[in-house]
Amino acid sequence: MDIVILAVVIAVVVLGALGGLIVGSRRKKQLPPPPPAAPDITAPPAEPHVGDEAETPREEPRRTIEEVDLPDGSAPVVVEEPPAEAPGIEIPEPTAGRLVRLRARLSRSQNALGKGLLTLLSREHLDEDTWEEIEDTLLTADVGVQPTQELVERLRERVKVLGTRTHEELRTLLREELLTLVGRDMDRVVKTEPEDRKPGIVMVVGVNGTGKTTTTGKLARVLVADGQSVVLGAADTFRAAAADQLQTWGERVGAYTVRGPEGGDPASVAFDAVKEGKEMGANVVLIDTAGRLHTKTGLMDELGKVKRVVEKHAPVDEVLLVLDATTGQNGLVQARVFSEVVDITGIVLTKLDGTAKGGIVVAVQRELGVPVKLVGLGEGADDLAPFEPEAFVDALIGE
Repeated sequence: MDIVILAVVIAVVVLGALGGLIVGSRRKKQLPPPPPAAPDITAPPAEPHVGDEAETPREEPRRTIEEVDLPDGSAPVVVEEPPAEAPGIEIPEPTAGRLVRLRARLSRSQNALGKGLLTLLSREHLDEDTWEEIEDTLLTADVGVQPTQELVERLRERVKVLGTRTHEELRTLLREELLTLVGRDMDRVVKTEPEDRKPGIVMVVGVNGTGKTTTTGKLARVLVADGQSVVLGAADTFRAAAADQLQTWGERVGAYTVRGPEGGDPASVAFDAVKEGKEMGANVVLIDTAGRLHTKTGLMDELGKVKRVVEKHAPVDEVLLVLDATTGQNGLVQARVFSEVVDITGIVLTKLDGTAKGGIVVAVQRELGVPVKLVGLGEGADDLAPFEPEAFVDALIGE
């Protein structure tokens, strides 16, 4: 009986052991694979596996260590890059005859005024209605009320004396009267070369947005083209872009730019610019001033201070007022304010090619009693030209 019990126990143990082995083997097969290890970002990239797009390795003969040229460690290998070429300095176009080249552009925008007047004057009967139309044509071109009345009165008298009127006679008559109105005897030379000293000092004033800083840069090109050396003073310290823009203009023609911190004292920058110009032996110092018109009092204080400080070095030779010709009569309001602040000696009319209101030349000269000395006739770097009354009137009335 004991033997039977012992046999049963042994059988149970054997069966249990076999069952455990079977279950263990099954469990091992069902276990999921271990999670992949986090990639080591410092390790080199793994070799491509099957299915990856990889370039077929080229079969090259293996070289022995003796065949490989190894650096001797005596000096690092330096790859020299060719030096970058500095931007070249531009040579501006000479100013002589520049307005002649631009006359066609001026004619396209101003011709309506002259042709309109010639057409009206060519009518067989010049009645009151016709003379009113002539007045309206002049007023529309921003000639101004007083100059218009004077011109119409003189035309009435001369046409009456002339009697018969051929087209050529009328053109000659109109040309003479317009030249008288524009003023052919005014001194339009920009004073940059005082006889007793160097440098000449020019202040450029005007409302921001009229092209004041651009005009200062273009004027530097005009002077450089005429053989003069120039120093630029970026005294419009309230606009960082103004100083950057002026410096860019200067670098293009080799003119040195003096600038100060943004929001700094404009008079200090102007003073330093003149000092630098004297030390460098420059011919001209151009000072670009701020053009804020928040209050006339603030503008007066600022510009007045700049001029007083600069004149500790030497007198200011020119104060040029920059006006946008497209603003027409509104530009006269600006002109009046600036003339009360500083003594304007000359006018620069920008964008004259973009308006048919060429009469602003007459109106602003009459308003300030100073001549238009320079005109801007486009966006190009060399589109600033000396104002020539004959060329301007010829552009008005056409050939």
